[in-house]
Amino acid sequence: MKNIVTFTLNPTIDKNSSVDHVKAEDKLYCDKPVFEPGGGGINVSRAIKKLGGSSLLLYTSGGFTGKKLDKLLGEEELNKKAIEIEAETRENLIITEKTSSLQYRFGMPGPEINEQEYKKIFEVLAELEPFPDYLVISGSIPEGVSNNIYAEMAQLAKKKNSKVIVDVSGPPLKSVIKEGVFLIKPNLGEFQDFIGRELKNEEEIKEEALKLVENKSCQAIVISIGAGGALLVTDQKAEFMRPPTVPIKSKVGAGDSMVAGLVLSLARGDSLKNSFHYGLAAGSAAVMTPGTELCTKEDTDRLFKKMAKNRL
Repeated sequence: MKNIVTFTLNPTIDKNSSVDHVKAEDKLYCDKPVFEPGGGGINVSRAIKKLGGSSLLLYTSGGFTGKKLDKLLGEEELNKKAIEIEAETRENLIITEKTSSLQYRFGMPGPEINEQEYKKIFEVLAELEPFPDYLVISGSIPEGVSNNIYAEMAQLAKKKNSKVIVDVSGPPLKSVIKEGVFLIKPNLGEFQDFIGRELKNEEEIKEEALKLVENKSCQAIVISIGAGGALLVTDQKAEFMRPPTVPIKSKVGAGDSMVAGLVLSLARGDSLKNSFHYGLAAGSAAVMTPGTELCTKEDTDRLFKKMAKNRL
């Protein structure tokens, strides 16, 4: 199997709890919290492991929270390499209101990355041996960090013949697109923000996605449309796929699970089409789990087989 490295610039510890009612001004007494490692690339690596694969997780880590993050990742026995920074790794808060099952997610901005640490990130990446066949860049960037950082990483990876898969949004996505990558995976909202207008139907989405493929911004685009499925666009074809209907417990982690299933399948030598389907199955499996839990291999494989039968 080809090797995979995921990169997380702005990791987090997700602090999950629940309360009967969320009400302003009142003192709310929450249940005992559960702490989980989080952040785009971290969740992709965690999901890859759950699916029976392996990857190297590259991430920044700073302060007390960073040490706690290192410990949590170690407990999951992930193959990891931390890049130490001075500022404190962030912690997010996720509260579920039990009476309504609504989930409230409070995301923090993250630590500052100084110039020396910025250079260190690229030194560590460049010195990876062997260099990954697939580099997954996923997640937000902390305030004050250049929006070009992911484009610079993609440039380095391309020089080493690595295929870059990107799951980011906003200005960093616009920057990395200019560099040109193997695959991008925005959701529909992120893709519309990138295009600058609302896309009214599937044909308009395909048309705009194809423009990016034709101008070499990427070789493929996977656009997730929530319960509506996902769209794969390459220079060869555009395919829309709707997953089987599943009970929804939480949508958190669905996108990261989808990326994990897709890149793991590619690393195993599967076609882009089959990898797209396996990624969609993994994303669907993730919504069946509560809180911030990711996909399970059992649900992913079952949904993937069901999708295969539906294609016959």
